[in-house]
Amino acid sequence: MPDIIEEQELTQFDAERYVDLVRRRHIHFLVPAFVGWLVVWGVSWVLPATYKSSTLILVEQPTMPESYVAPNVNENLQDRMQSISQQILSRTRLLMIVDKLNLYAGAKKPMSPDDKVEALRKNISIDLVRNGPQNEITAFKVNFTSHSPALAQKVTNELTQLFIDENLKVRERESQGTTQFIEKQLEDARAILADQEAKVRQFQAMHEGALPSQQSSNLQILAGLQGQLQNQQDTLNTAKQQRVYFQTLIEQYKNLHASGRTVDGSPSEMATIDQELAKLRSQLTDLSSRYTDSYPDVVKLKAQIARTEKQRQDLLAAPKNGSKQSNDPESTPLLQLQSQLQANQLEIASRERAISGLEARINEYQGRLNSQPATEQQLAELTRGYEQSKANYDDLLKKKNQSVMATSMEQMQQGERFTMLDPPSLPTKPDFPNRLKFCGMGLGAGLALGCLVVFLFEFLDDRMHGEKEIKELLPIAIIAEVPEIQSTLDEEKQKRRLVLGWSTAAVIGAVIVVGSAISYLRG
Repeated sequence: MPDIIEEQELTQFDAERYVDLVRRRHIHFLVPAFVGWLVVWGVSWVLPATYKSSTLILVEQPTMPESYVAPNVNENLQDRMQSISQQILSRTRLLMIVDKLNLYAGAKKPMSPDDKVEALRKNISIDLVRNGPQNEITAFKVNFTSHSPALAQKVTNELTQLFIDENLKVRERESQGTTQFIEKQLEDARAILADQEAKVRQFQAMHEGALPSQQSSNLQILAGLQGQLQNQQDTLNTAKQQRVYFQTLIEQYKNLHASGRTVDGSPSEMATIDQELAKLRSQLTDLSSRYTDSYPDVVKLKAQIARTEKQRQDLLAAPKNGSKQSNDPESTPLLQLQSQLQANQLEIASRERAISGLEARINEYQGRLNSQPATEQQLAELTRGYEQSKANYDDLLKKKNQSVMATSMEQMQQGERFTMLDPPSLPTKPDFPNRLKFCGMGLGAGLALGCLVVFLFEFLDDRMHGEKEIKELLPIAIIAEVPEIQSTLDEEKQKRRLVLGWSTAAVIGAVIVVGSAISYLRG
């Protein structure tokens, strides 16, 4: 049971021991803590102060709706910002700012232009402001840090103006480059289209009459030629039959003329003419059943019948005029028959030439129709290439017009642009060091140092300051304790020590509060 009570005493918080520790070591804690705070806080006032001037630049979207005028520049603002930043932070641009504002003129040691540019570049920072569900860049901040607040404001103003101007130049330059590129592509497409069009036109000229679009007209012409050929062949057959007939009549006429009369005593020519007349009328009846009276063969046959009838009438009137004329083998009927035979032969020759011409034309049109599939395939290939070239040309022409409008929009500064919301600020407090922060850091460092010093003193002190330490040291139990007997002098000394400790703590606390207030007010 006593062991259990002893363990409980060990595990319980020994407040008296810590109070005794504070009473004994408060000076050892307060002094290092104050020294630590004072060193860190003092360093914040020793370090050279730098001032940061900032300005907020808003990224304004184009005033024209994108459905009317589509921009022809890179829409990735982050990439464009990176490009603009690289151009502005280039050696040439920064050196211009250095020369214009006479930066680093009072440097402790001479600086080369490259050193000035590098020092200026290190003090520039750009912070992107993102907003919206897609984390888009809506604005950005331009910051510059310098030992002089006014100089920081001037440099920030120069950088801001460079960003605004460079953005306009970059967009206009990119827009003009896009337009020039499309115009070059359009010229190439126009040349290709003209070449394709010339090929199609040349092919159509070489295959005039055999083009697929002329197939129906070729078929109609071929059908008409075949009809004409059939008519000519029919007419030719008729003419050949007439030639045979005329030749037979002439032979019969010559034979009968040698006998003078026929068996029934009538003139021999009369029978032949009657046969011919009957045959002609039979042919007229046949043709009239198939053609109208205006058909050329009908008209011609009627005229021939009329001539034959007149010849018959002349022959009937021949005995009254005398027998001398009838006995002449070269009489008028024979001459007429010979004349008709000669006309018939001429007609046959003409018909044969016409048939030959029609056959040649029919062969020509049949050749066109036979070659039409190959011609159609070749023309389709040429037309396909032409259509593709034309579609490409039309698309480039449309893009070129849109790009020209976009370039005009950029030149009128109606596209995406940077607008300075707030002018560069004139810093009134240094950005570094943050003395209030240093004050807090110094307080933490002082507390840590004080604890360390107290720990060291306790670690090196081999005296016993409490009942528990004596119990832990002795191997036997303590039966009785002799209370501490303090004299009046010891009590006074203890009181003075206590007053000194509290006074020291109050002074240190007051000093730290005053230092923090100064740090807060003066930055």
